[in-house]
Amino acid sequence: MATLTLASWATNLTYANLTAPVIDAAVKSIYNWAGCAIGGFAQGAPQIALNTSRAAGFGGPPTSSILGLNASVGDNGYGFADAQLAAFVNGIASHVDDYDDTHLATLIHPAGVVASALFAITEAESQVKEGKGQARAVSGPEFLTAFVAGVEAELKLGLSVYPEHYDVGWHITSTTGSIGAAVAVGKLLGLDTEHLQHAIGIASTQVIGMQAFFGSMTKSFHIGRATQSGLLAVLLAQNGYTSSLTALEDKFGWLHVVSTRENATAEFAELGKTWEIESNTFKPFPCGIVMHPTIDGAIQLHNQTLSEGKSISTDSIKSIDLRVNPEVLVLTGQTNPQTGLEGKFSIYHAAAVGLLYGAATPAQFTDQVVLNETVVSMRKLVKVSTDDSVAEDQAYVSIAFSDGSTLEKFVEHAIGSLANPLTEEELRTKFMDQVSRQIGSERAEKAYNAFTNIGNMTDVGKLRTLF
Repeated sequence: MATLTLASWATNLTYANLTAPVIDAAVKSIYNWAGCAIGGFAQGAPQIALNTSRAAGFGGPPTSSILGLNASVGDNGYGFADAQLAAFVNGIASHVDDYDDTHLATLIHPAGVVASALFAITEAESQVKEGKGQARAVSGPEFLTAFVAGVEAELKLGLSVYPEHYDVGWHITSTTGSIGAAVAVGKLLGLDTEHLQHAIGIASTQVIGMQAFFGSMTKSFHIGRATQSGLLAVLLAQNGYTSSLTALEDKFGWLHVVSTRENATAEFAELGKTWEIESNTFKPFPCGIVMHPTIDGAIQLHNQTLSEGKSISTDSIKSIDLRVNPEVLVLTGQTNPQTGLEGKFSIYHAAAVGLLYGAATPAQFTDQVVLNETVVSMRKLVKVSTDDSVAEDQAYVSIAFSDGSTLEKFVEHAIGSLANPLTEEELRTKFMDQVSRQIGSERAEKAYNAFTNIGNMTDVGKLRTLF
């Protein structure tokens, strides 16, 4: 019944069902996604994906925007692609910096897959299609309702198989994300319950993503492909393509094939009662979230060290000791990263740049910084021990100086965690920092105003024209 339960809930969801905190969380999730998608396009992965697809002749008429391309809507279609390609590229770009949102109870980054698919199809719907009748304007409330439906679907699904599904090595953001994208797009396009069940099935059979690829471009490929999978699933189902109506709960369906345990019946019973999107968090640092407590502590010690008149160098520091949750070494234990992407999964690099720079922005996770001699030398001073009693949002960071003095910092709740979330001003600063570097500060300001006002728009498909 899980597939039917999910499809029925989604088709019956209305904007009136969404509480004010749910709407607020949805809008923040969307503009944080947009900032990541625009800023992340500077990385090689989305550009290779776009250029390769175009060179191969893939794609139809350009209807949907590549958000990070510094082009105006009048540039002869430059900066636009068909919905499938745009969703793919924006999905990759939104995740490649590892700067996206995080649902801490499942480690799912929920907005990337859902929003990339939803925004692309919304823009496509706003275009007049040959032989398809009139263009359709998708309102802000319609968009937000579909977005919430998709996010709740993937997060409840994630909760039903976490941690077993994650612990065997699946990349849970993409494995659940394709289904979330299908629910969102299906909701937006008005699929009835049975057609949405088929869409969920088509999406679920395209399960993708393994943790072996963390630290490489392929990690973000998982998100782009899951985005495409969910979008395609809906379009196929809408046109009569069949699947299994019990795709999730079947003996050989998604829940039982990808996990050794599932609790979907109980989790889906909470749909519309406990809103998981309210527990979404936003990253202050562009890297694996389990490293954030250490970075938080390292930055605080950087500032304290300088305020006390001490220097920070490989000569003045004898050792850096970390006591962290065991998941830190499981997920981010790379001792000798060679690329910026690998650095995002190195607790040693995270501690080093936090202390050296007093910051951990995308600028500290470039190939150049990862290979910097001073950073490499500082990484070698980092020693890591794990402790089951240390929570995932906690860390103990201590520095032993060459003069015999020490400094210590215990981070009880890392910045960006549920207990210590980013403020709206901090979210705005994050958005502007990412987006300004890619499309300039003037357009970044316009983009921020457009995405934060998405709920009040009468035609979300025209949002891109506002910046």
